[in-house]
Amino acid sequence: MKEYVVRGLLGDSRVLVGESLDSLAALLPERGVLLVTDENVDRLYGDRLPDFPKMVLPPGEAEKTLDTAREVYRRLVRLEAGRDWFLCGVGGGVVCDLVGFVASTYVRGMGFGFCATTLLAQVDASVGGKNGVNFEGYKNLVGAFNQPRFVVCDPAVLATLPEEEAASGLAEVVKHAAIADPDLFTFLEENAREARGLAPEAVLRMVGDSVRIKSAVVSEDEREAGRRKVLNFGHTLGHALEKAAGVSHGYGVSAGMAAAARLSVDMGLLAEEEARRLENLLLSLGLPLSLSADRRAVADALLRDKKRAGDTLDYVLLSGLGTAVARPVPVKKLLALLGLDS
Repeated sequence: MKEYVVRGLLGDSRVLVGESLDSLAALLPERGVLLVTDENVDRLYGDRLPDFPKMVLPPGEAEKTLDTAREVYRRLVRLEAGRDWFLCGVGGGVVCDLVGFVASTYVRGMGFGFCATTLLAQVDASVGGKNGVNFEGYKNLVGAFNQPRFVVCDPAVLATLPEEEAASGLAEVVKHAAIADPDLFTFLEENAREARGLAPEAVLRMVGDSVRIKSAVVSEDEREAGRRKVLNFGHTLGHALEKAAGVSHGYGVSAGMAAAARLSVDMGLLAEEEARRLENLLLSLGLPLSLSADRRAVADALLRDKKRAGDTLDYVLLSGLGTAVARPVPVKKLLALLGLDS
């Protein structure tokens, strides 16, 4: 087991890579805990969870809303939970985002932690202190920065992960490699089959390196004032495609990264050969380079992106595999470069 620490303004977060789900009880207080999970996780691992009050939600992105948060608030009120209580999310990115948001806002803040049960949650969603819910179809529009006290990343629970869920996590691993770690990028190229099949050794390498990269970036810039922006590589267009095309997070981000790489080549930042390497890696991992979606809907989602400031949008580009730069790009120019201006 390896431990990584994310430094936050309100406290530090311990990310435990290789820790077992069965160790969760030892990390929690003896009393005053509400567990939140979803139906899929509860069916597979519910009998291994500690004996605390439990709330089981329907699975899926559709549950990451203020309405669902309201139901968790109501459960906490019925339990007469105060600020000394602890909220623990056991699940994927939806559960982690929702639990972090509720814990950050109920009684103006209570302690919380995660046991991440998907590759996406282990390499990205549970790490970094971004918590939030979607609002009227727009991703993570309402949220807060706040670090979980701990994150358990048990590689064994990924064995039951559906292929599309695994793809979402693989896209985030590629992102981390593309923006910060050429060695991880080469490892993925040389071990694409093992990575795609979630072989145990590949999982430990992917999760460990991703957490190491993200924890370093977040510890330097928790509130996304500077360096943390590079973690949005592929996400600006990716989130727009998720909304417009109704695809998974991984598929949207994959197409977003491919487009950002092409844009980087067009702007003279990235060599054509390196863009092709990124495209080939995505394909070898079963991820798409492009997606069909209504152009007007994609453009509308981009215009409503949280990172927009007036007539410009912070866009993350590559100046080489392993090096990312965030540049303010005029929205009109961006739409034209992406072919969304017509």
